[in-house]
Amino acid sequence: MSKKEEKSLVPVKKNTLPVPVKKGELKTPFSLVDETIYLSNRKDVQSILPDVLGRVLARIWIDAEFRDAFKNEPQKTLEYHGIFLPEGMTLEFQKPNSDRPRIVVYEKKPNIKFKMRVLHLQLVMIAGR
Repeated sequence: MSKKEEKSLVPVKKNTLPVPVKKGELKTPFSLVDETIYLSNRKDVQSILPDVLGRVLARIWIDAEFRDAFKNEPQKTLEYHGIFLPEGMTLEFQKPNSDRPRIVVYEKKPNIKFKMRVLHLQLVMIAGR
């Protein structure tokens, strides 16, 4: 489809994902990433992690064992699968038993009492007719 004919709301360039995955490249069908990822700063988290967390939400939807592990210890589950957050960032799995589970990433700076939300992803199923 030419650029003039494109009707997507958000144009996506091909092969520009921070963690590109081509057919047949993942170790297993349920792999989150192919190689270990060490995120070092907020910019890395905002650019790379949404793609990975999208895969996490998809896997939570179909894999009860993974969902339970992620529900109990989300950050350790990501680390087990080779995704490491920067120092001072934490991950929360909210609404795990609902139809709209949400993953929120927070950053806590030293000497500050509150944590700032860096990003969140939520699974929302929409049916049309």
